[in-house]
Amino acid sequence: VQLQAYGGGLVQAGDSLNLSCAASGRTGTDYNMAWFRQVPGKERSYVAWISKSGTTKYYDDSVKGRFTISRDNAKNTVSLQMNSLKPEDTAVYYCAAAVDVYGTVRSVRNYLYWGQGTLVTVSS
Repeated sequence: VQLQAYGGGLVQAGDSLNLSCAASGRTGTDYNMAWFRQVPGKERSYVAWISKSGTTKYYDDSVKGRFTISRDNAKNTVSLQMNSLKPEDTAVYYCAAAVDVYGTVRSVRNYLYWGQGTLVTVSS
């Protein structure tokens, strides 16, 4: 499957932004999906996860209550609605696909496919 993330940009603190991830190839309900983010010099970190059916969602504590992950299996897209953005949310955001999850959804080792990343910059 190929993943294409888009929707990043430059916003001010408190603003909202919606990221999307378009999937092509073997898609639909075949994959659990997640968003990760990475800042220069740091490891890629987990943000949010959604099950194949979309009924189960998990969030990192740092974004809980502000970010919402969703998916439209008919359109093969996964979205991340980000509200009340903070400067510390600045990062390159990646979408990722996992057939199954072993251990924790936080582990990058679960994810076979990655999008190219989209940059989100939040100014103070």
